[in-house]
Amino acid sequence: MKKEVWKFIDSGHRSASYNMAMDEALLDWHSQGEIPPVIRFYGWEPAALSIGYFQKAEKEINMEAVKKHGLGFVRRPTGGRGVLHEHELTYSVIVSEEHPNMPTGVTEAYRVISEGILKGFHHLGLEAYFAVPKTEEEKSALKNPRSSVCFDAPSWYELVVEGRKVAGSAQTRQKGVILQHGSILLDLDEEKLFSLFNYPNERVKERMQKAFKNKAVAINHISPKRITLDMARDAFKQGFEDGLEIELEPLELSDEQAAYIEKIAKERYESDEWNFRR
Repeated sequence: MKKEVWKFIDSGHRSASYNMAMDEALLDWHSQGEIPPVIRFYGWEPAALSIGYFQKAEKEINMEAVKKHGLGFVRRPTGGRGVLHEHELTYSVIVSEEHPNMPTGVTEAYRVISEGILKGFHHLGLEAYFAVPKTEEEKSALKNPRSSVCFDAPSWYELVVEGRKVAGSAQTRQKGVILQHGSILLDLDEEKLFSLFNYPNERVKERMQKAFKNKAVAINHISPKRITLDMARDAFKQGFEDGLEIELEPLELSDEQAAYIEKIAKERYESDEWNFRR
C-alpha cells in the first residue's frame, strides 16, 4: 500500500524567536490547506531557555542567569515547563486534528505522534519505551508539578530509557491543527540548567538537582557509542517515517513564507509582552 506523503524540513540552528515563529507559521499554513502535515527538525543559536505558555517568567526564572550564560529566551505556545535547548535535536510535528490516524484525545494523539520518536531511539540502539504513570500518586503528581524544570516530571507516554526520561514534549491545538514539539537530549549541562530557575533556598535547589539525576538523562550518558547530531537526525527522521507509516519529502519555503516567519518572530516572540505576559 502506498504511504501517505508528509513534508520534512530541517531549518538548522536558529534564534529562539525564529524557532517558535516557524512552528506557528507551519501550523497556520497547514490549517489553511497550503501544505500537508509536516515534520520539522531544528536547533538553537544561541542556546536558549524556553518556558511553557502558562509559566510565570518573573516568578520562576532567574533572568540574571539567563543573561549571564548568553542564552536566548522565549515563551512557547505550548504548555509544560522550562527547557534548556542546547545539546539537543528539537522536533515539531504539525498535523490536522481531523487526520484519520490522529485520535481525538490529547494523550492518545501524543502517543501516536511519539511513536516516531520511540522508533528513532530504537534506530540508535537504545531500548526506549513509553512510561505510563501507574499509581494514583504518580497521576496526581502530573497535575501538581512542583518543579519548573521540564525534564523533572514523568508524564503519560513519556519516553524513557532505563527508567529515566530521554525526551520531553509539549502539545497545543489551534485552528484545528495539532502542534507537538519537543527536545531529544544528546548532552546536558545540569549545573547550567539548574542555575536558570528560582528556588525558595539552596537546600531545595540541591534536593531537586539530586532527584533530577534519577529522573532524566541525555542520550550520550547512556549510549554505548557517542551519538552525533547528524546520527540523531538520520535516526529520528527514519523513526518518524516508520512510526507514523509515512514518507517524507523536502519542504521548500518561498521568499514570501520566509518573510512571514520573520514577521511573527519579531512581532510576537521577540516581544516582552508575549514573553513576560503572565
